[in-house]
Order: sequence, then structure tokens, then C-alpha cells
Amino acid sequence: MTEVKETTNILESFDWNTIGKKQDNYSKAEREKLDAMYTKTLSAVTESQIVEGSVVAKNNKEVVVNIGFKSDGVVPLSEFRYNPDLKVGDKVEVFVESQEDKNGQLILSHKTARSMQSWDRVNEALSKDEIIKGFVKCRTKGGLIVDVFGIEAFLPGSQIDVKPIRDYDIYVNKTM
Repeated sequence: MTEVKETTNILESFDWNTIGKKQDNYSKAEREKLDAMYTKTLSAVTESQIVEGSVVAKNNKEVVVNIGFKSDGVVPLSEFRYNPDLKVGDKVEVFVESQEDKNGQLILSHKTARSMQSWDRVNEALSKDEIIKGFVKCRTKGGLIVDVFGIEAFLPGSQIDVKPIRDYDIYVNKTM
């Protein structure tokens, strides 16, 4: 019997005129408190920035990445070809291309993030006069194509050794 009275009291105090209309059911203090809590859960993301995110979903075309922003970002699966074992929960670095496209979607790129970091590593090695290793992917006319930190580079045949090299094929699939 008390449940019926409580339900009746709730229904009597409910304002049916507010249905479908924008209203503020929170006091100013409550709104500020909730706003602060919500803001803490979001990270400040700016365009042209590299951030770390986690894979939350994956299908045969796209990978959905959560970077702690108001929406998740979508990255084409083709950008992860080098990593066929990618799974939900993995941490990946992505470049924020756009906070919002015309559909309100966060646009991210893993390929751009990798290439930017690779160039940073190459420049750092140059400034420290470091010798770096590269994986020889294939031969081409006049030299070799070498993968250095994920960047494909041309290595002229004249730079392979101090003496002229006749057969470039012996270097293919090796790290130099």
C-alpha cells in the first residue's frame, strides 16, 4: 500500500508540460560538479597531434580507436597491414587529422603517426652521427630500396660498399 502512495506522489509532482522541451533539472552547483566530472574524463586533443589510443573494435575494413576524446576515431585497416596480429585492447599511436568531419567523426591516421615518428628518429640519428640499420626490401635500377624505421629509402649502388658491387641481389632480405 505504501508503494502505491509513493508512486502517486511521484506522478502528482511530475510536470507533464516539460516533456519534449529543453529544461535544466540540475541546480547550478550540481551542473558545475557534473560538468567538472565530465571534463576530467575527456582529454584535450588538438589537430596535427600524435596521441596514444586503444583499439576498441576492428572489422575487415576499419579499426576503431579510443583516444579519450568525446568520440572514437576510425582508422582504415590497411594502415595496420604491417601488424596482422592487431587486436582489441592494443595500444596504438595515431595522428589527429581532424577533430570532426562533416559527419561529426574524429579522423585519425596511424600511417601518418608512424611516418612522423620515423622522420624524428632519422633526424635524431643524423644529429648524433649514429649508424642506423636498414632492412633491404628489394633491388632497383642503380641501387636498393631499404626500410629505415618504417620509411622506404633509396640506397645508391655506389654507396653500398667501397668497391663496386655487381650483384645487388645478395643484399635483398638482409639488414645492413
